[in-house]
Amino acid sequence: MSSDPALFRFRLSDQYQQVKNNFHRHLIQQIEERNLDLDDWDAARIERFVSDAVKRYVVEQRLPINQRESEALAKDAKDELMGFGPIQGLVDDETVNDIVVNGPDRIFVEREGRLQVAPVRFFNNAHVVRVIQRILAPIGRRIDESNPMVDARLPDGSRVNAIIPPIALDGPCISIRKFRKSALTAEDLVRYGSVSREALDYLKHRVTHRTNLIVVGGTGSGKTTFLNLLSQWIPPGERILTVEDAAELRLEHEHVVRLETRPPNLEGERAVTARDLVRNALRMRPDRIIVGEVRGDEVLDMLQAMNTGHDGSMTTIHANSTHDAVHRLELLAGFAGYNGSEVAFRAQVASAIQLLVHVARLPGGQRRLMSITEVVGAKGHDLILRDVFRYDVESGQHRDLRGSAL
Repeated sequence: MSSDPALFRFRLSDQYQQVKNNFHRHLIQQIEERNLDLDDWDAARIERFVSDAVKRYVVEQRLPINQRESEALAKDAKDELMGFGPIQGLVDDETVNDIVVNGPDRIFVEREGRLQVAPVRFFNNAHVVRVIQRILAPIGRRIDESNPMVDARLPDGSRVNAIIPPIALDGPCISIRKFRKSALTAEDLVRYGSVSREALDYLKHRVTHRTNLIVVGGTGSGKTTFLNLLSQWIPPGERILTVEDAAELRLEHEHVVRLETRPPNLEGERAVTARDLVRNALRMRPDRIIVGEVRGDEVLDMLQAMNTGHDGSMTTIHANSTHDAVHRLELLAGFAGYNGSEVAFRAQVASAIQLLVHVARLPGGQRRLMSITEVVGAKGHDLILRDVFRYDVESGQHRDLRGSAL
């Protein structure tokens, strides 16, 4: 996007928003009157059509705008016509990790771990809802007063959450977690200082030798990114089943079957849960099962899979430390109807999981591997955990603890 401050201010002004809104209506009228089918046009032809229409409109309406402002109007009009309106440029911007819309005129983006104001805005609440509906249309989802919240994804795999009034008091909101066009590699993480070469070599060895592991981290810590990296080290020829709420994992293996949950329909029926998919995956002759995130009653089936021959299975869990992850597993198991003792459950966890990989986002926005922890076993009510790598915040280095005593 342009870095011209004057152009930014112009595009945010009420005057420009009114011009853009009027021109968009004019453009739609022209398309309908001429019975044009833009679905058969390529992007270059649409761009020429919109650019020519802007030039004529500016002259006919005697609008006091210069060449750069006319070009901005043409780009915005094209995005309104074929894309996601004001946020299309942010979706296309590879430096943007997250897009947050808090109403029509409060839009933020995250770059390098920090939120900043975006130089775009919507015309009004109805405009935001129109864009939400455009996002949902290709996947057959809907949002309205009777169903005011929805999770979806963009064509590139980016996750989208939208919520509208009356639930959202200050206007419709959109949250987009961008999906990288190219997956982060081990070299990228080493270069960014997210992990040491020694820790990666250790993880590669454990993944190759079919270690069951869980990636632990808070919101936005990079759990899925790290899980995606680990999955790249699965030897070719193994049959992998992935289970996700929103398909984000990108595995280049030959034998990959991707399964995705389905929310209930308008009648509250026909939902397909993660637990349904994990159970079905067990019948599909998998060598490994990868669950995007354990967050519900599928936890028992995942642990069972890890305990019954599907070595090398992996998942993520939302927790702020490895010890918190163990407590969360217990909590989820309770929600799933587990009636056994705490001792028995921890013994099952110790048998199923060999490694906990903790990732976090630091206050400055940097994402780091905080620790790699082996699950040594269970003793009474406690799991015996041993760190083999740990990030030292003071030195900014990863310490290799494999020579340390238990």
